[in-house]
Formats: sequence, C-alpha cells, structure tokens
Amino acid sequence: MRVDETRRLHNDLTRVKTLMNTRRKLINRVILAPAVAFLLVAGCTDLGESPTSVITPDNFNQTEQEVLGSLASVYAVLRNTTNSYFDVSTISSDELIAPTRGSDWFDNGKWLELHRHTWTAISPLGLQDINNIWNDMFSGVTRANVLLEALKSVTVADQAAVEAEVRTLRAFYYYILQDMFGGVPIVTTIELAARARNTRAEVFQFISDELNAARVDLPDNWPASQHGRMTKGAADAILASLYLNAAVFTTDAPSATAYNSCTTVQVGGETACAAAIAAADRILNSGVYSLATEGSWRDNFGPDNASSPENILVVKFMNQSGLGLNFLMRVLHYNQYTPSPWNGFAALAETYNAFDADDQRREIFLEGPQVNLDTGDPVFERGGAPLVFTVDIQDPTQATEAEGARIIKWPPDPDRVAQESGNDFAFFRLAEIYLIKAEAEFELGTGAPLGTLNMLRARVFEPDEPLAAVDRDVILQERLFELTNEAKRRLDLIRHGRFTDPWSFKAQGAPHLVLMPIPQPQLDANPELTQNPGY
Repeated sequence: MRVDETRRLHNDLTRVKTLMNTRRKLINRVILAPAVAFLLVAGCTDLGESPTSVITPDNFNQTEQEVLGSLASVYAVLRNTTNSYFDVSTISSDELIAPTRGSDWFDNGKWLELHRHTWTAISPLGLQDINNIWNDMFSGVTRANVLLEALKSVTVADQAAVEAEVRTLRAFYYYILQDMFGGVPIVTTIELAARARNTRAEVFQFISDELNAARVDLPDNWPASQHGRMTKGAADAILASLYLNAAVFTTDAPSATAYNSCTTVQVGGETACAAAIAAADRILNSGVYSLATEGSWRDNFGPDNASSPENILVVKFMNQSGLGLNFLMRVLHYNQYTPSPWNGFAALAETYNAFDADDQRREIFLEGPQVNLDTGDPVFERGGAPLVFTVDIQDPTQATEAEGARIIKWPPDPDRVAQESGNDFAFFRLAEIYLIKAEAEFELGTGAPLGTLNMLRARVFEPDEPLAAVDRDVILQERLFELTNEAKRRLDLIRHGRFTDPWSFKAQGAPHLVLMPIPQPQLDANPELTQNPGY
C-alpha cells in the first residue's frame, strides 16, 4: 500500500484500457498473456515520475472491460513467484546451489549466502531477493484491494466469481508472505497508511477465512481458453497446505529442530490435520483431477502441460516474448541450448544420490557426458573439453563449468521464442494433495498413508518398488522425490524441524533463520514495522 505501487497500478491500467477490445479477447488474455499488459509495463515505469494518467481508483474500473483488465493485473503477479520466491525456496534448502563459476554467479555473494544461511536484512540477498518477495507479493495485495474496492460500485457479469478470484489471489499472496516473513500487515483497503505487523496467527486466520468464503463462489473449472484461473480446487489446495503447516504458520517462533505437527493446532473445532484432510478430500472427490498415468509422470512438466490432469493452481506461461518460463536458462551450460544459457543452478550431491536409479523421477537430472538439447550433438566446454556434468562440486566458490548435476524438470520447448518456453508452472499438483493427506493421516494415526505413498510410487517405478513402512523421514523423502525443484523443500524442512541441519557447504544454521528478515528498505519505509527476532 505504498504510493509508488499505486502509481505503478495507475500506469498499468492506462495501458490496459487501450488493449481491451472485446470481452472474449480480454478473458482469453486474463491468464494467458498478463505480462503483455502489466509485467512489461511495470518494468519500464519510472516510479520517480509523477503519473501522467488521469486514471485513479475513483474513475477507473467503471466498465466490465476495465474490471477484467484489473483482474488480469492481479493474476500477473503470480508470475513473480517463479523468480525470487522460487530461488529462495529452493537454494536455501538441501536441493540446489548456485556456485560461483569463474566470474559468473557471484553477484555480491548473494547465492552463496542463500545456500549457507548467512543472509541478513541488509546483506546482498536481503536487499535484493528477499526484498523482491516482499514487494512482489504486496504488489499483488495492492492490486487486489483496488479491484475489490471498485467492485463495490460497479456490476459485471459473474461478479461473485470475479470477487472470489481476487480474494483467493490475495489470500495466496498472503500465504507466501507469512511463509517467508511470519506476521505481516493485513491490508484490505486502499488507504495509504503505515501499518503495524499482525501476528502470524492472525494472518493464518485471515487466509483461512478468505479462502473458505471465496471457494463457495469459485467454479470447479474453467473453459480450456481460460485455464489457470482460480477454482475451488485451487482454494482447497492452498487450504490443505496451510493447515498441514499450521504449527509453523500460527507461531512467530516455530521450532527449528522438532517436527511441527498439525495435531497441535485447532481449526474450527478440529485439529489442523483433520482440516487438511478435509480440504484434500474435496479435491480428490471432485472428479476434476487425476494422476498422470503410469510412465507419463514427466508429461506434467512438458511444453504442453496445460492439459495435465494433475495441475490445480497453475502459473501460466507462453512461448512468446516476455511471457515464457526461463528455468532452463538458469541451469544449462552456455553451449547446451539456444540462446546461450547462464550455467548456474546445480543439484546438491545429496539430492541426486537420494533418488533410486529405477525411479522415473530421476530423469529430471542431467549428469555425465552432455549433448546440445536442440541438436543432440556433443557439447564442449568453452575451453574445448567435452562437457561432462559431475555429481560432486568440490568448492562452490570456484566451481568449474561442468560441476554439479543439473535439473531439467521442465524440458525444452521446441517452439520456444528465444528463452521463452511455454511450460506452465504448477504451484499445486494433485500428487502433492495426496502427499498432504498422507502426512496428515500419519500424524493422526488414521487412514492409509502407506497405501497412498505406494500409489504415487507405482506410477514411476517399473517394476513397482513399494515401501514397506512409513514414518516422518519416509514422508519427507517421498516429498523430495515427487516435488524436487517445485519450491516446496524449504517449507518441508522447516515443518520437519530440519531446515537448520548442516548439508554440503552449509554449517548448522541458527533457529531464527526459519523466518526471513523484514528487509531493511521496508523497515525504513514503514516505522510501524518491527524486525523478526535474531536479525
């Protein structure tokens, strides 16, 4: 709710007004091409200038086209979750590292401090990626609030559904904010004012209340042309994860070394575990989603994965300029792709070695002699030696071009435009809903969690290799196998009391690191904010 964000929104809406020709075309673009109207515009807006537009929250959003344009701007923020939030969630865990390779990937040391858990509110990471998460998510909250305020005085078709979409998006942005920072200000109006932090428990309750209210007016699904809009399943997926993590999400000092069980928190007169199961069951019994068939697990991530039956809450991408997913650019060697990738992120040896050789999910890794993914020809390092990815990284401060296995969970799009691929990113898939239910049932001592885990394994092993027993370590490991590189590992480790454990190139972490610091620029801008303990 800062003045500069309101200015950014005004300028965004000015451009949108010229793009909205018909309701049909607009709806099709609400999900598929939000960055055309919003992300790119926001990127070139000079926030130091006075806005030239005469559009304000009082005189915009007067027509259905304008309202739907604002809805697109709220959805557009979803794309930002695959940037700083994704990077922080994966590289702060035991999945990934971005080693320094010569003069590449040092970036003032922010990648190594992220992996080593040495960040602060004023360190390079704190001032960049951590601050970006705060700005990105509160940008989404601000845009949602402006639109919800406007909907009080204008009537549009499917108004209840539109309002429910906006409330669900706002709740999801708060889900990410409290995941990273704990208690944050709950802002539901367009008033520009400094606000103190709410407790994390209050943010948890706000998210729960908003999603349970909104889901009533959300559809079960949308036409294919509007795939990616919020549904009942999306709201329930957020709720299921919220409740599974309730012991983390309702305290500003979760345990860094003990399992944070959903049995210890009450939600609406039942344990949070039971509430998580109920939310999961609404999805599982809806008839809308199904698991990928045996042998086709990787189809969930391909360039045409918009048709995946597992996807529930999806961040839409297109193979068009400025609209594509660029995950492969972050991991592949410079000579392995067109255009030249950045040769950055690599898997830790612990993660690579944890996968069974017969597990189809291990195919996400590149290790050993490499080829160009466009031509199939052998690839060479810049010095001329054959490119051979090693599993081990000897020294992350001076890694070679070829050290570290690479993750290509989202395979190349043959129809990409430059670096822009059309693979969608699913923040929640049906497989995770089964994993959430299994974990909650294990905590309660009910149901058949072992059977659920083995059902998921059966579709990726040939012949089948079922588990003989289940415990918390097995559950955490199965989540690693299914959800590697999907921005879930940090939170999983926190819930299981393992986030501060030592792993490659990282010493035992301090307990306060389970929460990120409130970035110093935010403390400077809002004197009502207070810093998280330990920073």
